[in-house]
Amino acid sequence: MIHYPKCDNSLIRLSQSQLNLLETCPPQFKKIYLDHLNFPVSLESQRSLNWGNQFHQLMQQHFMGLSIDAVLAQYSNLSEVIKVLFKCIVEKHILNSQFWTEAEHYITFKKDNYLLTAIYDLLIVKNNQVQILDWKTYLKPNDKKQLESDWQTRLYLYLLAETSTYSPENISMTYWFIKDKYKPQYLSFQYSQNQHQQTKSDLSKLLNYLNYNLYDINQDNNNFGHHKNCKDKCPYHDYLCLKKTSELTFMTE
Repeated sequence: MIHYPKCDNSLIRLSQSQLNLLETCPPQFKKIYLDHLNFPVSLESQRSLNWGNQFHQLMQQHFMGLSIDAVLAQYSNLSEVIKVLFKCIVEKHILNSQFWTEAEHYITFKKDNYLLTAIYDLLIVKNNQVQILDWKTYLKPNDKKQLESDWQTRLYLYLLAETSTYSPENISMTYWFIKDKYKPQYLSFQYSQNQHQQTKSDLSKLLNYLNYNLYDINQDNNNFGHHKNCKDKCPYHDYLCLKKTSELTFMTE
């Protein structure tokens, strides 16, 4: 039996990716974050991941005031992407030396038995307004509502409101999509007090659900089952059900 931390005396770190997976597919959440079993990463996915990590690192260095010219000189394709993006960011957010910025801002917030965490690619503070910027190395999605309901958007806005003196109405978040190197696109979300209260309520429900499952699994009960609508919404449903059927067939042979 794998021993899981009891929810009454252990502080468990949770990020937006974990909250998204817990809400989408509890069995997959258990498999990846509790059993520590992951799917093998394809060569193409690994290359994309490496490129994204390099891009984020260069953006961090630039906004920390460090020169990235030597690196860009070696990678002309990456240089074009970043130069166009810088121009768009300055125009959109009206950046100048009077504004305070911080790259890779790490934040934590204790809620019940959990430590909620976020890393902001860039924070921009001007006057009484604070903006969260996040870099995405894929194309701008067509469904803005889906991104708005994503736990990255909700958690990042929520945590900043909870850990700062800024009211929700003075907080916003902008995603920059740089897959098209000649025309970066963006989606912005303005926060509000009503959204903050809704996120607080939804987050409490999700953490209570996690509490229940962690307690139950420590009692040797099999939990973290599929949601009722899992088949329609979960990308892992068919894989996990097929895998479970195969395991049962093997055990009975």
